[in-house]
Amino acid sequence: MNFEESKYGQKAEENFLKGYNCTQSVFLAFADLHGMDEKTAARLSSSFGGGMGRLREVCGAVSGMFLVAGMLYGYEEPKDFEGKKAHYERIQQLARAYEAENGSIVCRELLGLNKKREESTPEQRTTEYYKKRPCGKLVRMAAAIMEEYLQEHPLDFETEK
Repeated sequence: MNFEESKYGQKAEENFLKGYNCTQSVFLAFADLHGMDEKTAARLSSSFGGGMGRLREVCGAVSGMFLVAGMLYGYEEPKDFEGKKAHYERIQQLARAYEAENGSIVCRELLGLNKKREESTPEQRTTEYYKKRPCGKLVRMAAAIMEEYLQEHPLDFETEK
């Protein structure tokens, strides 16, 4: 898929430029499909930015993609072994697609950082911030990967939701 042509990728990058964190940017881009109101979606996904609260672990864009997958394809019943298995396979497939493009799904590795944890205070969003961070491109890519997955695995929204 050409990431530049992705409708959801463009929405995700626009969200990031508005100031949403990476997870929020991707998750909110798919609001038309998951149906969660913007305020609830933003709050639900707020903890995962900066590689989970600036811990620099799993990239927030990847977490956003996983949240979308859970809302659209996830299982509900705790004893649904086959549903859980299928969903975990889906999540691993999405992770592999992202990693194939970027070499990692880990925030600190994507940002070229040496230390695992940083202080909890996020950086101010300035022109310089946007110039030095690949995050806008990464949220666009994660949303595009999710969009491509949706095209390859269409949902029947009457029975899935």
